[in-house]
Amino acid sequence: MAPGSPAPSPGDDGRTRDRVSALLLQHGPQSAADLAVRLGVSPAAVRRHLDALVAAGRVEERHVPEPHRGRGRPARRFTLTDSGRSTFPHAYDDLALTALRHIAAAGGPDAVRAVAEQQLAGLEERCSTAVEQAVSAGAPVDRALHRAQALAGALTAEGYAASASAIASGGQLCQLHCPVAHVAAEFPQLCEAETAVIGRLVGTHVQRLATIAHGDGICTTHIPGPRQLGNRTTSARPVPGERHVPRPEQYAPGRTTAPSTSTTHRERTPA
Repeated sequence: MAPGSPAPSPGDDGRTRDRVSALLLQHGPQSAADLAVRLGVSPAAVRRHLDALVAAGRVEERHVPEPHRGRGRPARRFTLTDSGRSTFPHAYDDLALTALRHIAAAGGPDAVRAVAEQQLAGLEERCSTAVEQAVSAGAPVDRALHRAQALAGALTAEGYAASASAIASGGQLCQLHCPVAHVAAEFPQLCEAETAVIGRLVGTHVQRLATIAHGDGICTTHIPGPRQLGNRTTSARPVPGERHVPRPEQYAPGRTTAPSTSTTHRERTPA
C-alpha cells in the first residue's frame, strides 16, 4: 500500500478475499503472482490476503515441484481447504448424508450405488446432449479428447469448474469443484458412478487419478489416447510344419531333383 493512501476497510478486505477464494476454486492451486495478475493488484497485497486466509483455515500453502524451474526451492501454491470450500454452496450435505446412511443400513453398498446412479442420470442426459451437439461438426483424430473438452464445458455449466487438456498419454479432465464432495468422502459410490458417466460420455474407459472427496485439490480423470498400431515384422525363421523349398542354386548341374536336406541317407534301389 502506497504511503498516505487510505487503509482498506474490513468490507473491502472481505470482498477481495472472497475473490481470491473464488479464483482458487475456479483455477485450482495458484501462486501469489498468478493471483495478483488475475486480480490486478500487487503480489504483496495478494500475500497479505493469503496470509489472512491461511490463518483463518480457508487456504493452505503447498510446495509443488516444477520441472521447468530446474534446481531450487519448489514453487509455492495456494489451494482451498475443506473449510474454504464449505463457504461455497453445497446441496443439502447433511440431509444427503442422513438419507444415504439410512439407505446403506437398509440395503448395503449396492443400494447406495443405485441412488448415486439415479441421481447422476439427469446430469448425464444434459451433458450428453451438449457433447453430441459440440462434436457433431467434426471428427478429430483424438475423438475421446474432443468429447472430453465438450464435456468439460457442459460440466462447468453445471457448477463443476471443469477443463480438459491433452497430455502425452492421451487427455486429462479436471474438475475444480465438486458439489457433493463432503457426501462422497463418506460414500465413494458417488465418485464411482460419476467416473462411469464420464467414461460413457467420452466413449472410452477412463481412470480416476484423484478426487476432492479424498483430500486432493482437484478431481482428475485420465482419458487414454488413441491406440497406436505398431509395425509388424516378418520373422526370418521358418514356420513350424512348413515345407522347405530349396533355392534354384541348390540344384546341381544335370540334376532334376533337389538335394535332400535330411541328414538320413536312404539306400537307392538298383534299376
